[in-house]
Amino acid sequence: METVIRKATAADAALILEFIRALAAFERAPAAVTATEEGLLRDGFGPNPFYYCLIAEDDGLPAGFAFYFFNYSTWVGRPGIYVEDLFVLPEFRRRGIGKALLKQVAAIALEHGCQRLQWEVLDWNTPAIDFYLAMGAEFLDEWRNVRLSGDALLRLVGMEGQQA
Repeated sequence: METVIRKATAADAALILEFIRALAAFERAPAAVTATEEGLLRDGFGPNPFYYCLIAEDDGLPAGFAFYFFNYSTWVGRPGIYVEDLFVLPEFRRRGIGKALLKQVAAIALEHGCQRLQWEVLDWNTPAIDFYLAMGAEFLDEWRNVRLSGDALLRLVGMEGQQA
């Protein structure tokens, strides 16, 4: 079986959304997805994309994806890559596809002078945790994720009652 990792194109927007929904179902939050195909097209395939995506195909069948964007470390003074999503469909797991996707993101990072990759993993996802540990990933347990969204975000800028 041959695995191919390729850059996503605008024609992949529906597939990317399918992967996002499958990941959300795996993470026990299928109703949390509000992304749309139109939004993915707008935000990932214009002149200044907010994200990038790789698609893994196994014998020509869509098998998984890596969804990422560039960030910047003020302490290191260099760019990095944040991997928002890394997902392989269950029927394609244990074939090295997840590692191939992450390896390609790492190659892109080095090509752009990035010093690191960063991502999050749910604390109950022990197969993924073991996978990342086996690659030498470092867990930053002393750092806490912080998010401001929805009404709280609107309140911060004085836009209560509007839609973000």
